[in-house]
Amino acid sequence: MDNFDELRELAADVRAFIESSNDPAAALRDVVAAYDVVLGIFPADSGVGLHVVKGSAFLDRLATLQSNALYTHTAIAVHNREQAVELQALVA
Repeated sequence: MDNFDELRELAADVRAFIESSNDPAAALRDVVAAYDVVLGIFPADSGVGLHVVKGSAFLDRLATLQSNALYTHTAIAVHNREQAVELQALVA
């Protein structure tokens, strides 16, 4: 995926969903559970940094099979890569 604007829009939608929830932690869990792949996006020197929070094994399998299979994905805005790695550990 090379459309960072789409990722920013997805992250904004996720942020709005979580912020409007009575239970933000449950909302975050629901978002992660609902998608095959969840990307953490964060500011980086090159513009946008990416870290796969959920679904790296799934993406590896697709790459190995050279498949064009469809999968669901979303993005969550985080402050930095370290926060994305922490989120990955929490949802594992």
